[in-house]
Amino acid sequence: MKKLLTGFILCFASVAAMNAQVENNSLDIDSLDTDVFFPENFESNIDSLLNSWHVQYYVKQHPRNNTGVNIQVSDAVYKDRLSKLPHIIEMPYNEVVRKCIDMYIHKRRTIEYMLGLADFYFPMIEQTLDENQLPLELKYLAIVESALNPTAVSRAGATGLWQFMLPTGKAYGLEINSLVDDRRDPVKATYAACRYFKDMYDIYGDWHLVIAAYNCGAGNVNKAIRRAGGKRDYWAIYNYLPRETRSYVPLFIAANYAMNYYDQHGLIPVSTSLPLATDTVMVNELLHLEQVAQTLNVDIEMLRALNPQYKRDIVPGNNGSRVLLLPVTDASAFAGLGDSIYRYKQEEFFVNRDYVVPGVGGRSSGVSNQERIVHRVKNGETMGVIANRYGVTVAQVRKWNGLKSSRVGTGTKLTLYVDNGGIPISDQASTDSENTPTTVKSTSNAKAPATAQVSGSAAFTKYKVKPGDTFSSISQKYPGVSVKRLMEFNNTNNPKLVVGQIIKIPTV
Repeated sequence: MKKLLTGFILCFASVAAMNAQVENNSLDIDSLDTDVFFPENFESNIDSLLNSWHVQYYVKQHPRNNTGVNIQVSDAVYKDRLSKLPHIIEMPYNEVVRKCIDMYIHKRRTIEYMLGLADFYFPMIEQTLDENQLPLELKYLAIVESALNPTAVSRAGATGLWQFMLPTGKAYGLEINSLVDDRRDPVKATYAACRYFKDMYDIYGDWHLVIAAYNCGAGNVNKAIRRAGGKRDYWAIYNYLPRETRSYVPLFIAANYAMNYYDQHGLIPVSTSLPLATDTVMVNELLHLEQVAQTLNVDIEMLRALNPQYKRDIVPGNNGSRVLLLPVTDASAFAGLGDSIYRYKQEEFFVNRDYVVPGVGGRSSGVSNQERIVHRVKNGETMGVIANRYGVTVAQVRKWNGLKSSRVGTGTKLTLYVDNGGIPISDQASTDSENTPTTVKSTSNAKAPATAQVSGSAAFTKYKVKPGDTFSSISQKYPGVSVKRLMEFNNTNNPKLVVGQIIKIPTV
């Protein structure tokens, strides 16, 4: 549906014809191409999960040491177990499905992490599927799509649990701009995915074809149906689908198996610190997550995990009511504090609340949602990734910069007009100094940039912790700032840093 993949990963060697009959007699078994190609973003999403702050910060230790021994299972056992799963969507067994199951079972660490995260995400996904009267087993498609990482971003820019591309996300009602990305909101993205599932089922009336369309789009499925002589069965059109889509339904079946029979393979779900009891509060003013963290004494990383849709820690409640998810006890405390949370260190987190920004056609009067910025392309960035970050399309970036292609070199300066929710990017206290774009125009009353803020009488720069960072290594990047000073300035005695954590660097 959402992804135009640029390549394929060949994961297994070619094998002879299937030795297990697929549960559909329209299939010519000997005609199947049984080379298994996984979608390009499949491995990257798994790597992203294992290296994300989500996992590093919230996963606790295993209850016992896992030796990693893989238990061998016969075809007959696999087939029998699949047949016993409660399902509406067919779960046939064949050689391709076995390869996909073996792949998941051998990625022991990944499955164990996903089992732990499933305790948090699956109840919400199941509730939404049930409200839409859809098969509950569709929740396992999120395993294939994102490895249950709500902040996953593919090379093509597909984002969130359900890996929506920007145009498709907006078409299904998701808000995407520089501050908010509803593709990363597990609830809103799941509702959007449900609408897509229902639209596709109205067309095909077959869940396997719906799942295939989710990966490669209805156009490719329709093309495969035509090439198969009008047959409307996934296994009958299998050879005519894009190669990465052929493994997509088998991966879905394999995810169902792995997440239900993990214990039969000696896999142990990790436990996490994510709160299972949560509640929502409505935010009707501009709010920074740090204001919530500091007034309620809540871990900022916890807030980010619960509210991944707020890309820069800003909840733009001034542009309409916004939902903020909190641990249930903190939700009650939030309601009790009222306006004091919004007023807490307001000038620190929002340097200029009355900022006026120009529109594309000239200076606007009052607060505009549009800001003209310049982004310098970094090594490895593609135009799709850049467009996705700022909530615009590749076509818009090309038009604004007079480009005929989507190729951009490192160091290239791109002009973009971004929907910033009324809060200019250059004035956001949460912006990482390393990634702060240049504001091309500003009003005469614009104040100091966010990377040189003032807290009381001490100016500071915000620094985002990267893999391998320590207080010692960071202090070496800032001459004159000792480890002791860093820890004192951040009010901590704990020398441990967490990837993604924001710390303050005092200005010398």
